[in-house]
Amino acid sequence: MGYRNIKSTFPAGHYYFSGNEALTEGAIAAGCRYYAGYPITPSSEIMERISVRFKDVNGVFMQMEDELASICSVIGAVWAGAKAMTATSGPGFSLMQEAIGYAALTETPLVIADIQRAGPGTGQATRVASGDLMQAKWGSHGDYSIIALSPWSVQEMYDQAINAFNLAEQYRVPVFVMGEEAIGHLRERIEVKAKTTVFDRIKKKGAPPFGTNQDDAIPPMPSFGEGEKLLVTGSTHNEIGIRKTDDPNVHSRLVNRINKKILNNRDRIIQTDSYHLKDVEVIVVSYGFTARSALFAVEQLRKEGKKVGLLRLKTIWPFADKIIFDIGQKAKKIFVPEMNRGQIAGEIMKYATCEVIPYNQTNGEIIHPHRIIKELRSIL
Repeated sequence: MGYRNIKSTFPAGHYYFSGNEALTEGAIAAGCRYYAGYPITPSSEIMERISVRFKDVNGVFMQMEDELASICSVIGAVWAGAKAMTATSGPGFSLMQEAIGYAALTETPLVIADIQRAGPGTGQATRVASGDLMQAKWGSHGDYSIIALSPWSVQEMYDQAINAFNLAEQYRVPVFVMGEEAIGHLRERIEVKAKTTVFDRIKKKGAPPFGTNQDDAIPPMPSFGEGEKLLVTGSTHNEIGIRKTDDPNVHSRLVNRINKKILNNRDRIIQTDSYHLKDVEVIVVSYGFTARSALFAVEQLRKEGKKVGLLRLKTIWPFADKIIFDIGQKAKKIFVPEMNRGQIAGEIMKYATCEVIPYNQTNGEIIHPHRIIKELRSIL
């Protein structure tokens, strides 16, 4: 199938939604028709709204006994032919990690919305943080690649939900929408368009569901009940799904392919926005809600004649390594404000050739623009 334009499931127009409500509508617009989840602050509004809205689109909603059952149910629904998702926050995301590794190895296209709160542990259940970014990439064992998106507005919660499903289906991979409490509960005006562009999984009767001759290719995906002989296992398997745990070549080929299909396409997957990067001394690299504060700070300092710009990461994983290297060539310093202990600053340090200065805040509050302005003035 591939990409096609369909009529939106919600009337075109402007609406005043919370981030969690907007994400729900975006998921439905993208074709999500199965949701399984367990309530957890600050993501619960997603399952509350989707449980009501699914009645309008013939969707199936399941409140499961916990997060482990939720993610496993979603995996099963995908192999039955549905576009499916779940939503959670940090503690529930932790419980899902083994199943996420299973989904990555079996190339199961699904979406998880992680509306982040301050951890670790139970932490501050009602407060904001961006502490799950490394967990999204490295949470399960072994070598695999995923896609993680970072919306900064209610509009992007809607748009990135659609994008998440499209990427999941196109690349047969788990995709995470890494929202934050501040975005999930923020209310803003958004636009719903009359048409939505969606990607429907490609099917090819008789084609091997787990491999091709290309080492970075995405094989077509059949569903159960379509007449195919279909085996799905979390063990090492060959191109037709047969367990081959004793063959080192099969394992190497499989693991390399599920990574290369993302990494070799990262230029198509990665999205960034840039502001005032032509003549800069200091570049702020930011993402999510903090990027709103960063942009305000940059605009204020530009009015004062300061040579400062902003790179906003809309995609966290795969990481924008080439872009970071390039901006490191034109700036004297890169400043990275984060609501964690420097998870993305550490990645930036791997690729930037200039000085990287982290600013970390872990008190459950947003980073206000005046704090960024103060720090930038001290280094400009």
